[in-house]
Amino acid sequence: MAHPTPPKEGDHRHPIYTYPAKKALAAVMAKVKMLCRQIGTNQPLEALLDRLNPAVQGWCAYFRVGVSSATFSYLRHYLWRTVWGWLRRQHPKSTWKQIRRSYCNVGWWPATKNRALVDPGAVAIHWYRYRGTKIPTPWPTTG
Repeated sequence: MAHPTPPKEGDHRHPIYTYPAKKALAAVMAKVKMLCRQIGTNQPLEALLDRLNPAVQGWCAYFRVGVSSATFSYLRHYLWRTVWGWLRRQHPKSTWKQIRRSYCNVGWWPATKNRALVDPGAVAIHWYRYRGTKIPTPWPTTG
């Protein structure tokens, strides 16, 4: 979704800010939820991360161009909450502290010895650059 904004004072350019659509965000959230339900709690966290990481990395790589940091932050929170719920279902009698000691290397972010859960909040965002006349035109110039 693109949103034109008024130009800055003394500037004739109109920057266009693009955000990931709500439908696209809903689709990746549904995929995360589905994968967390497909991978049974009898399997290790490594199996869940093997399925989740490529899906989230691909989505973030596609939408990293534009104004996506707020959306990525929201997805980060949803991803953490969903994976943490999976871990809680895997160990229903364990406390938060016990699960954290077992499945988080540093802080509260789920990880194993080999890999960590992808953090959408840490993905580098690239805004569109105004290129103006630097964009090549396919039509011949008359002159």
